[in-house]
Amino acid sequence: MNIGFIGVGKMASAIITGLKQTEHQIIISGSSPARSQEIARQLGLKAAQSHQDLINQADLIILGIKPQMFNLVLSPLTFKQPIISMAAGVTLDTLGELTDDSLPLIRIMPNMNAQILQSSTGICYNSQVNDELKTLAREITDSFGTTFELDEKDFDTFTALAGSSPAYIYLFIEAMAKAGVKNGLTKAQSLEIVTQTLMASTQNLLASEDSPHDLIDKICSPGGTTIAGLLDLEKTGLTASVVSAIDTTITKAKQMATQKK
Repeated sequence: MNIGFIGVGKMASAIITGLKQTEHQIIISGSSPARSQEIARQLGLKAAQSHQDLINQADLIILGIKPQMFNLVLSPLTFKQPIISMAAGVTLDTLGELTDDSLPLIRIMPNMNAQILQSSTGICYNSQVNDELKTLAREITDSFGTTFELDEKDFDTFTALAGSSPAYIYLFIEAMAKAGVKNGLTKAQSLEIVTQTLMASTQNLLASEDSPHDLIDKICSPGGTTIAGLLDLEKTGLTASVVSAIDTTITKAKQMATQKK
């Protein structure tokens, strides 16, 4: 199958890295013919002469353009094949209005871990997508990570939990590292310790039948250091702050969707 990418930014490039491990042929079209050729040389791909030229060649289109560019880029184009969009805040209805709602339309939400082929990717479909195309779409998203099939109404929550949350996790890692520096370690030492511990703790949770709460209880000794630190985190509002950040992210995503209508 010929898969065409309109827009080849960091996320699209990461997805292409995964797709290159499959048997599909990839065609790209960037912001200009010259830019397309440059990216094609870097990625070892074929470049189209224009977006419409790419559409005329491709069996499936993946849109890698920014949400605010959708109207400008898509309005002159005529599509004939299934379309996958990865734009935050652009609903399937909006995508149909900008392209053709009689076409099979798929919405995905990868995260930056696609760069290491470990994305957590949400996916949903319009009513025109059949089971065969769903399988193909899952094959594509599984090529660069793990796929979660969702109702579209849950996409904003997924965006917060998987799309935006790596930034919040990095902020937590940075804060832990600063605490290590405050207490005598170098920044490099602190980051290595915290990163390794976070990675191993996540793997432990995935491998275990215990809930996070169960594992917390196993770490806490009566009258010990861990429970003292946990209580201080709750005193300063860690849980409430995290929930508030996720709620704010979801609200912003809904506002962006409303603005695009």
